[in-house]
Amino acid sequence: MRSTILILILLFSLLLVPAVLAEDSLEWYTKAQNAQTVGDYSTAVMYYNNALELDTHFASAYAGRAAALNMLSRYSEAIDSAESALAIKVNDPVALNARAFGLYKLRRYSEAAAAYDKLFVVEQNRKEAYCNQADAYMKINETDAAIVSYEMCTKLDSQNPDVWNSQGLAMMAAGRYDDALDAFDRATVITVKNATIWNNKGVALVALGKPTDALQCFNKALGIDPGYIEAQKNKADAMGKQQSFNISGTITPKVTISRIGTLYTTVSPADGQPTAEIALAPQAGDTMPVITTKPLAKKTTYSPVSPVTVLGALAIFMGIVAAMRRK
Repeated sequence: MRSTILILILLFSLLLVPAVLAEDSLEWYTKAQNAQTVGDYSTAVMYYNNALELDTHFASAYAGRAAALNMLSRYSEAIDSAESALAIKVNDPVALNARAFGLYKLRRYSEAAAAYDKLFVVEQNRKEAYCNQADAYMKINETDAAIVSYEMCTKLDSQNPDVWNSQGLAMMAAGRYDDALDAFDRATVITVKNATIWNNKGVALVALGKPTDALQCFNKALGIDPGYIEAQKNKADAMGKQQSFNISGTITPKVTISRIGTLYTTVSPADGQPTAEIALAPQAGDTMPVITTKPLAKKTTYSPVSPVTVLGALAIFMGIVAAMRRK
């Protein structure tokens, strides 16, 4: 009897131990989540697989695996895993985001933009998702849609200078240079050490007809990165666009010294009236016009009633009077 009891206890123990040691799908899922949190994505994928072997309808495990596969740059597998999750749970936000991100990384930009729209139906606070969607729209030249997405991204991530820079580029692509300048200004308030942002701000200023202000931006970009070739080229272009003042007219100007600079006067061939322009001081390399003067020919003129004529006439008159008295 005692031996029978011992045998039954042993059999019960053998049946019980596997049940105790075996981990269910939720435990594997939890382990996968922990591994993913610390950046161990390969281990996370293995644990998600273990969970799915135990429960093939575990939507969250499919979604989590999709996210981990994206981090391993296994984008096609990630999309497949996300689709499996969505077949079970159509509005799973992790799966929706993983699918959109995988499409974006595979450069399937139109599909990615549409996939992100489906994500935003159920979740509106993923700032990186808006930025990725905006970039996808830019890649397919849907600039207006990109600007809307960038505005959402900057709203959720207002202290990220790169996001403001991207929005500024989108604004410039749409020809909205004032708005682009505002975006670049926001970026340079956050950081003054980004050469790319200073360069882009300079480009916006050139487009707004402010080459002098643009030069300051290009100089700041080159101060941060002296080898920045694009900024070097943009600086040279801006210097060529600076305003210059030229003397108009074809007649040799007459020079008059003035307190406010050299005043050039020329005679207009049309009406004979002088016009004036204030010329800037000559810059290095400028050639000033050679001014020549031609002296006027001297002329001798006589007055019809000069003092000598009057005195002569008076002397003759006095002589005649004296002669008449002697007679």
